[in-house]
Amino acid sequence: MEYSGVVPTDAPDPSIESEKRLRSLPFPVFELRPQRSLTRTPIAGFTETTGMAGREEVSASFSYTLWRYPDDHADPRNEIELDEATRRSLMEEPPWGRPAWLIAHVQAFRYPMLWEAVRTKWHASPGRARSSLPEQLVDHTDHILRNQFREELGLSADPRVDPESNTTTASVSEASVEVDGEERPAMQIDTDPLVYSIGFPIDEQVTCTAVIPRDALALVDLAFTRFSARPQTPARTDSSDG
Repeated sequence: MEYSGVVPTDAPDPSIESEKRLRSLPFPVFELRPQRSLTRTPIAGFTETTGMAGREEVSASFSYTLWRYPDDHADPRNEIELDEATRRSLMEEPPWGRPAWLIAHVQAFRYPMLWEAVRTKWHASPGRARSSLPEQLVDHTDHILRNQFREELGLSADPRVDPESNTTTASVSEASVEVDGEERPAMQIDTDPLVYSIGFPIDEQVTCTAVIPRDALALVDLAFTRFSARPQTPARTDSSDG
């Protein structure tokens, strides 16, 4: 759901449609286990690839607000550094008003975000190229690096001229991870200086991968659970936290 121009105050909350779509997916979706340092953003990201035979790939991704001081979301140390113009644009309300969900969504930009940190992906043909867990782990890692760390990688503003990725399946090694309270075999990429990546197979057609910035790793419990719809708030600013 997209809006342009003035968003009416009674515009429907897009998180409702997002949750509905997540529940309609014909495969299990996984997220990071609920934890005090993270708040899952209420709108998931979706991608879909179709071919002559119909859907070939479908993925759902979750992003998270990161709380470095989770005891008090209003603690200013939770906020990222913003220039004055950006901060003013986030704080000032337009005279025509905005729906509550949009106000919360905008305020979340004051805090660090783990963008598309967890991805669950389904393949119609599990044997096709790039559908394996190592390939999916490399793909997700490259996606995060090219979108979130362009300056650190020395990439230009034009992604069309990006060089080939240095991340390959040779970087993938065996690991283990907790999923729904049980330890399961997994694979990881622990060689990149900017991010750490881990993933596990769900079944022969579905994989789950996660890519976390190195500077956030100490705050994140890398354990996973199957998605279930529940109320989420992108950026609470009160001092109570459950």
